[in-house]
Order: sequence, then C-alpha cells, then structure tokens
Amino acid sequence: MSALNWLNAEAFSAFGQHVIWSDMIGNTIGLAALALGWRRSVWTWPAQFLSGLILVGAYASAQLSGGVGKQLLVIGVALWGWRQWSRGTRQAQDGSIAVRFATWKERGALLAAAAVGTLAVGGLFTAYPSLSWSPWADAYIFVGTLVAMVAQARGLVEFWFAWLLVDLVGVPLAFNSGLAFSGLVYVIYLALVLWGMRDWWLRSRVTAPALEGATA
Repeated sequence: MSALNWLNAEAFSAFGQHVIWSDMIGNTIGLAALALGWRRSVWTWPAQFLSGLILVGAYASAQLSGGVGKQLLVIGVALWGWRQWSRGTRQAQDGSIAVRFATWKERGALLAAAAVGTLAVGGLFTAYPSLSWSPWADAYIFVGTLVAMVAQARGLVEFWFAWLLVDLVGVPLAFNSGLAFSGLVYVIYLALVLWGMRDWWLRSRVTAPALEGATA
C-alpha cells in the first residue's frame, strides 16, 4: 500500500462518521500550528506547511477540489509567512513576534481582497462544477484562509477575526463533506481562536508603545 493510499484509508468510525488518517493527522498538526501561532512561535509556519501537505490528500479523497486548492495555497503562504517571521523584523521586547491591530487602510485592503477573491473563486467554481459541489462556501473558506494567513504573517490581531469567520462556515461544510475529524477540529479551532484573539489583543496593547518608541 502506498503512503497516499494509507493516508486516505479509514482510521476509525464513530457515530456513523468515517475518519480517514490524512484528515485526522493533518488537522491534528493544524491544531498544533494554531496553538503555536497563539504563542507567536515561528514554528507555526512549518507546522502549517506540513498540515497543508497532508490535508491535500484528505480533500482529494472527498473530491473537494476547492479544498485541495486551499491547502496548496496554505502551503505557499506558510513558506512566505515562515520567511517573514524568521527575518525577525517585527520583534517584541521579549524576543517574540510583535503584534498589533491593522490600520483602517489595511483593514479595507483585507476586506476588499476577501470580497473580490470570493466572488472570483466562487464564479470559477460555479462555472466548473467539477471543482466543488459547494462553490460559494468553498470559495469563502479558500479566500478567507488566505486573508487570515496574510494577516498572521504581518502580525495583525485581525488574523483571529478572519479565522473565526472561516470557522463559522468550515464546521458545517466539513461534516457535510464526510470529513468528520475536520469538523470536530474546526470546533476546537473556535475555542483556540477566541483564546488566541484575547491574548494577541492584550499583547498588542503592550507592544504598540514599544514599537512606537523604536521608530521615534
């Protein structure tokens, strides 16, 4: 049995839901990546890269081409985010990554990118039904994930708000797609997102004066 076949084989079933290895392993690593992001550790990015790599197989097995595309996007952005944080250009006084709230201009750019991106990707999925059986939900998650990761790479507290909005659609879509473990993990994500949002929010109030002093 090849590694790909093994990853897409059933790990166990519970409450009528069949859980495959790639879904379980990829999302478990994804949870670790989110926790590392909350701790502002640069290791969040290699964890996201590995999670995306494994979840490509899970979404392919569920015939969710949009999900596959999203994970390929995660892989690419994870490499970029890893480079951004490794450069150490935004360090807080304790040596961790400094975080802040986005400016109104940055928020507008993120919202505009999310809206235009969702319309474009949703239109593509609608025009080619073989790409996704749930085009608009898939497009929303696809683009929302990109926006969240870009905000995270820039150390923006809004990163957590973006993930929260992605989770609200990701949970029902994952269960309806037969990826039960993904659905369960999205629920856990929700708790981590709320926790991380509070931590980064408080952290931004501490690091902002330090950053202003450094640039003065």
